[in-house]
Amino acid sequence: MRVDIVTIFPDYLSPLELSLVGRARARGILDVHLHDLRQWADDVHRSVDDAPYGGGPGMVMRPQPWWAALTEIRALGAADGRRPRIVVPTPVGRPFTQAYAADLADVPWLVFCCGRYEGIDARVIDEWADDEISIGDYVLAGGEVATLVILEAVTRLLPGVVGNAESVTDDSFTDGLLEAPVYTRPAVWGDREVPAVLRSGDHAAIGRWRRAEALRRTAQRRPDLLARQDQAAADDGSGGAGSNARVAQ
Repeated sequence: MRVDIVTIFPDYLSPLELSLVGRARARGILDVHLHDLRQWADDVHRSVDDAPYGGGPGMVMRPQPWWAALTEIRALGAADGRRPRIVVPTPVGRPFTQAYAADLADVPWLVFCCGRYEGIDARVIDEWADDEISIGDYVLAGGEVATLVILEAVTRLLPGVVGNAESVTDDSFTDGLLEAPVYTRPAVWGDREVPAVLRSGDHAAIGRWRRAEALRRTAQRRPDLLARQDQAAADDGSGGAGSNARVAQ
């Protein structure tokens, strides 16, 4: 997968050299290119923002440098007919989910546009953006942190990135539930003991325990997830998870 990131703070993306993402880059699974938006500014001050029309606080990122940047980046694939999927992290975007991450993981070329200030001029969004994505109901100083979040979630789903592929399929949200609690050695720590079923060697019993714990945890912490499953089940006539979850509480 190729990833281009346009930002006025390229150094903010230094974590992309670390951990799973860094190893994916070193192994050639992920090809990341960072671009400083200011290199496309058309004035001596390399300015990328101006006051908003209609008044109000803050500044808005100008269309000119974004238009120039995205035109040049997209042209990189023109020779062989490739076209990137252009992503803008923004609080007004579609909520980011595990399913959304899986969708993006199937895309061979992503371009992230990291906005700042009050955001990017809407004409840029209307013309260029394929996705506007929100990572939560809060506001950040810029799109760089959100890009890191999205890209890490996507990268770990790429084939060959995570050593044990089953660890990805067992993640929270993959089946619509939160993941069950996990434990490691020692079996007893202070007055706390690892549940006996996990030490039993009975894989069927372990599977049932993990499912029950996932339902219990989801019912306590994210009942909205169960409500979605119940609604989906009602729509297709199948049994939902919610009724089982209530028994497991």
